[in-house]
Amino acid sequence: MLVRTLDEITDTDADIKTPNWRSKRIILAKEGVGFSVHETTLYAGTVNDFWYANHIEAVFITSGEGEIEDLATGEVYPLKPGTLYLLNDHDKHQVRPKTEIKCVCVFNPPVTGREVHDENGVYPLVTEDS
Repeated sequence: MLVRTLDEITDTDADIKTPNWRSKRIILAKEGVGFSVHETTLYAGTVNDFWYANHIEAVFITSGEGEIEDLATGEVYPLKPGTLYLLNDHDKHQVRPKTEIKCVCVFNPPVTGREVHDENGVYPLVTEDS
């Protein structure tokens, strides 16, 4: 059994900070469970373009409000606590928080914690063996 708190993640190598968001990687590929779990904070007023070409991501909003746009269709969906979106088709998307948003994200395949978004918002596929 693994029990971990956000306090244990804060300000470690698993706490990734950018000008637009912060991601605390709670469970990573090294745990060997087939997925990773993150708590992500998206800052109010930012515009965030993402495209997980190599991963499937589920995102559950726990606090805050904003919207997500499917960049392929132009459809815009509201985000608020209790909303889940699943990027099950490697969807290019844009997240626009109106207020600070906190969410729990699950990635498959799991991230290692060493990934960095490229110019297209893509995480490369990095494995524990890489």
